[in-house]
Order: sequence, then structure tokens, then C-alpha cells
Amino acid sequence: MNIYANINDHFRITPVQRYALHKLGIHTINDLLHYFPIRYGDTAEAYSIDSLMHGDTAVIYGKLSGLKTSKGFHTKIAMADGYVEDETGRIHCVWFNQPYVAKMYTNGMLVRVEGKISQRRKKEKVPTIPLAGLSGDVILPERAENRSILGELYFSNPKIEVVDKLPIGVGDSLFGDDNEKHTLYPVYPESRGITSLWMYHAIQKIFKSSVFEQIEDPIPEEILKKYNLPTVKTAMIWIHTPLNKDDALSARKRFSFEEIFTIQLGKQQAKKEYETLPSFAIEANRDNVREFIKRFPFTATNAQNQAITKILDDFNRDHAMSRLLEGDVGSGKTAVAAATAYAVMVSRSGIKNLQVAYMCPTEILATQHFESFISFFSYMPIQIALITGSVCKKFPSKVNPKGWTDISRAQLLKWVADGSISVVIGTHSLIQKSVVFRNLAYVIIDEQHRFGTSQRAKLVKKAGGEARTHGSPIPHLLSMTATPIPRTLALTMYGDLDLTLLDESPAGRKPIITELVLPTDRTSTYEKIGLELKTGRQMYVICPRIDEPDPDKEAAVIAKSVKEEARRLKQKIFPEYEIGMLHGKMTPKEKDSTMTKFNNGTIKILCATSVVEVGVNVPNATIIIIEGAERFGLAQLHQLRGRVMRSTYQAYCYAFTETNSVKSIERLKALKTAKNGFELAELDLSQRGSGQLSGLKQWGVSDIAMEALKNLKMVEAARSEAMHLIDIDPTLASYPILKKRVDAHNKDAHFE
Repeated sequence: MNIYANINDHFRITPVQRYALHKLGIHTINDLLHYFPIRYGDTAEAYSIDSLMHGDTAVIYGKLSGLKTSKGFHTKIAMADGYVEDETGRIHCVWFNQPYVAKMYTNGMLVRVEGKISQRRKKEKVPTIPLAGLSGDVILPERAENRSILGELYFSNPKIEVVDKLPIGVGDSLFGDDNEKHTLYPVYPESRGITSLWMYHAIQKIFKSSVFEQIEDPIPEEILKKYNLPTVKTAMIWIHTPLNKDDALSARKRFSFEEIFTIQLGKQQAKKEYETLPSFAIEANRDNVREFIKRFPFTATNAQNQAITKILDDFNRDHAMSRLLEGDVGSGKTAVAAATAYAVMVSRSGIKNLQVAYMCPTEILATQHFESFISFFSYMPIQIALITGSVCKKFPSKVNPKGWTDISRAQLLKWVADGSISVVIGTHSLIQKSVVFRNLAYVIIDEQHRFGTSQRAKLVKKAGGEARTHGSPIPHLLSMTATPIPRTLALTMYGDLDLTLLDESPAGRKPIITELVLPTDRTSTYEKIGLELKTGRQMYVICPRIDEPDPDKEAAVIAKSVKEEARRLKQKIFPEYEIGMLHGKMTPKEKDSTMTKFNNGTIKILCATSVVEVGVNVPNATIIIIEGAERFGLAQLHQLRGRVMRSTYQAYCYAFTETNSVKSIERLKALKTAKNGFELAELDLSQRGSGQLSGLKQWGVSDIAMEALKNLKMVEAARSEAMHLIDIDPTLASYPILKKRVDAHNKDAHFE
């Protein structure tokens, strides 16, 4: 058995199990060893059935019986139900909307059941007291009436796991004496056909085989000792078969550190390599840049001025800039991009026809930046182009020097290739082979988390065209994002970039008024909104989905849809206003038409999905309703409400919620108290968990590494050690095991 051998070669696996393992991402022995428990059960905390009481959250062990599928008498909801019994009694279990449970398990199985104890009410015939006359004679016969009384206890939708004995242990100890017993046992994420128990026994088999001795530790011994981390073999045993919770926690910390350390090494290698490449020399005339900034229709903030200064300093270094600009909603990142692009245009380096490329994730955002750059550069003889999948535009137009014109793609690409076009703004279209630059000196990427590393690299390589040779200069790179990012995530995933924060809002902006609206407050809220709309303002309404759910397939999903909500608002709430829709199923032409009407005020209310989260800028829109607010992360809610933080008008955000959960409501209240998006992102990370943060799954980071993102000291330690190691050994030649891990992660990570 080899650590990287296919799991099918060493275990008897049915086709159903093979498919389940594939879904779980388990293909090799190594994959299985790194498939960690999501939690640990404790047999010491188990209840006997006769001790259960209404309202308990309990764990019991027993034997299944009476399993069957059925439908609710009144609701007609498909469900599975059965009984679990131990030596003290038996209890009913019901799985609503989960009829498949009755097929996954069989009567007689020994199981662990965990969940909340409910108590059903039932009607019974209860005799009443006979009514008597004044003389004592009975004048009405005795009768019976229906009364609601408390009935049997039952588990409602409990979690169920097959076990091999009652009560369950975790088998022979791998620690200490053979007769030492555990009460903890691992619980793994399951897929149909593969149970947690199967995972446990398969991993125990590996532990007892020779392959376990082949495992080599990728973390250097001196780092393990420095941070008191267990070796990889010890950590493997502790995480899969812990004697106590401290051992399990220690193992999880070790593997968290290992993955963050591996990611950091890859990032630091990339940064080191990038710094060895030559770049375009840009000598900015700082006096001219200051004059350019004074032309803005607002006063630049201190944060903007400092960011511009850092970027101009980077332009003067002997290697290409690689910087991430994090700006809270409405902080003015586009102005920073324009000022630094201007510095490239008026560079005194002596190189003519220097070019700037500005890549955006959506056509709406690219068009908006195209128009913004025209307003910034309209007084200068600079040609600006827009290239997307559906349009090509150029400013200025020969017919209208103050406007733009549609031109053929072939002609526009010719002007880009010969250097006539100074600024090219576009979507993914910019990385197509047909787009060739003459002297691409500066690349700006907006909402950079929307692009993969390989996509960014393709745009950087555009300098000198597709025929770029070794030694040709590469462009300076500025990545920008308005997505609030926790510091730990920024340090980890953007370790190859220098970080700059824009944490100030332009002068004159009023703090947004945010209200959490419960179902009982809808009517009064609509009345307040109506008064604001009458003053001429406009409104966004954000819904979690586009269409109504299919009642046959998604009966349990309750979430407002764009299409139905637009109809409801028009028919019942705001019939006097034009209402439009914007969502991902629309064509680019339909989206542009809708946004044009919303921009010019024809559409007063825009019902949309979170497609408006990034880039849509309509200063007159000062109200936003977010339906199903509990379905969004705090950072995403902050971004959504940023759509109405675009002017000096008072802005309002109404977070409509359908939940009764106290925890969810308390979480949403943070929208009213947090100072900025970065604070909300940190709160989201601590409350919801990093795996639920918007967009994090795209990074190719495992759940256990995401746990480390809550630990700033661990991330900083991993980053520091990675930087030190790359400084002394950039290729990791002296650390072959570690080099193999870094190369494998860079290859497999989703963002590559």
C-alpha cells in the first residue's frame, strides 16, 4: 500500500461507495487520511430513553425498529419514521421531508441518535361531568368532548449514525495500554453509501498498516519545536482517534498551521519571482498628479492621497509593483486608479505610448468605469477604449470630441496594438489572444477576487504582446476590491501582494440609516419608503433568487424571487412607479437597457439579485430593501447597501427578514452598529465561520485551514516562517517534501 495509491485498490468498495467517495473528494489513501472529523461524539454524554424529557437535546444509543415511509395526515409531507429502543424503553423518531432515511437504514441496526426531544399533542375523548337540575335529577346525559392533551415524546429530524456496539467506544486505543478506552469518537461528513463508521474503520486499517510508517512530515523539525506542534503521525492519530479534546484541538491546530504555511510559501515564492522581473520605469510628475487630483468633483481623502503616494513610490522601484488596494464601499478606489493611470500617461521616463489596462468582472462595471475615466480625462488628448464580449467603444469620437462611438473590434484591436489607445477598459475579453498591447505598463484589476490567479497572470503577460520574450518588462499591477476581507484572509490569500487600505469615506457623505424589518413591520416601512420616493429618490429591492421555486422540487425553500416581488410591488405596494428587473439570466443588452432606464430615472424601483453587489452606481438611488437578509453574510449585506452610499443625499437600508431566530436577528443588528465593512467581515468570520463567508470556497482552502483564519497569531506566524524560509531557500531545494506539497497545492487550488 502506497500513501498516494488509489483507494479502490486497497478497500472493497461497491459502485455506490465509489461514487460517494468521489463526491467527497477522496481518491487516494492520503485523501482519506486528510478527511478530518467535523466533530467528536462522547459516549459519556449519552442518555437512557427512560430519562428523556420534553425540550432536551440528547444523544441515545439503541436498536432501530418499525422503520417506514409515510405522509403527514394533514400536511401530506413525505417523511420517514420508526423507533429506537434500549434496555429502558423506546422512543419514536420522525424525519420530515426525508423519506429516504427509511431506505438508508434497516430494522435491527444499532444506531446513535442525536436531536431535540419534542412532544406531540393529540386529541382524546374525555368524559364530562353530568349536568343536573336543582333537585339533583340529571337533565342532560353524560357526554364526551375532544380535548388537546400532551402525548408521546419523539425525536424530530434527529441525526442518525450506525454504530457497531452499545454503548459505542472507538475501538482499541492507539495510545498507551491496549485496555485503555476512549469515550470520544470521530464523526465524519457522510455521503449516501459512505457512513461515518466506514470512514473510522478504514482509517484505523491504514493506521495499522505499513503505509502509515511511510508518512513524512512536511514541516521542518525546528518549526515544530518552535511552536510546540505535534509531528504529522502523532497529529493524524490525535485527530482521528483522540483520547481527549485537548489532543484533538492540538492536532487540528497543527494541520491548520500546515496548510496556511503551505499557502504562504507558494505566495512568497510568487512574490520573490515577480520581483526578479524587469518592469517599465515610470517617473511620475507629482506636481501634475496633484493638479489632476484637484480636478476631482470632490476633495480627496487622506487615505486616497496616501494610497496614490505609495503607488507612485512603487513605480520608481527596480521591480514591478504588485499591490492590493482594499477600499470600503464608497471609499474612492476608482479615483485612485485614475490618478495613478494619469501618472503613467504623463511619465517622464522617455518611453512613448505607455498603456493602461483596467479589467472588471462584469460588463456593467466596465461600462461604468469607461464613463468615469472619460469624465476624468476629457480635457486631455488621451484615447480610451471599452472592450467587452458584446461591445467595442472608443473615446473621443471623431464626430463628437466630448463623446464616444461604437467601432469595429478589428479596428479597435489594431489601435490597441500600435499604442494609439492609451487606456483600455474591459472584461475577461482583455485576456483573449486577439488583444495585443504595444507597451502595457500598468494593469488595474477591479474586484480582483472575481478573477483567478491564471487570469491575472495572462493579463500581466500582455506586455509586449503575445510575442513577449524573456527579459521583456512586465506591467505594474494594482488589484482592487470593495469586498471587506478579514485581516487573516488578506495575509493568507494575498500574501504575494502589498496591502493598502482605504478606510475613509469622502467628505459630506451622511452615515446610512439601517433598519432591521420584521414581518410585522412591513406595512409601516413601506409607508416611510413611499414618502422618500415622492421626493424623487429611487430604490433597489434585492431578492435571494430569480424565479419562484418549483413547488414539486423545492417545497422547503422559502425565499422571495425577483420576478414575483416585482409583480407584487407593482400590483399591491407601489403601482404608481415604473419597476424594472436585473438578474443573471438577462442578456447583456437587456441589462444595459434596464440600467440605462434606472440611471435616467425612468425606472424608479429596481428589483434585482445580488448582481448589483458590485459596481452599480446611481447617485439618485438612496433606498435599498434586502429581502431575506438572514440569507446573506454581513460583509455581503454591507456591500449591497453600498449601492445607495453614492451621494450626499441621506441613504436608507431596510433589511427585511423572515426569521424568528434570536441568533440571526442579533447577527443582523451588527449592521447598525459596526463602523465599517472590515469590522463586519471580522464579525462574520467569528460568528458564521469562514466556510460561510461569501466567496471563500473559491480559494481551494480546506475547512480546517479556514479555522486558522480566526487565529491572527497563527496566520502571522505561518507567514513569518514562510518569508524566512523563502529568503534563505527560494526554490525550497533543501526541503523536497515541502516543495512537493507547495507545488501540489498551487496546481490543485481552485484559484489557479
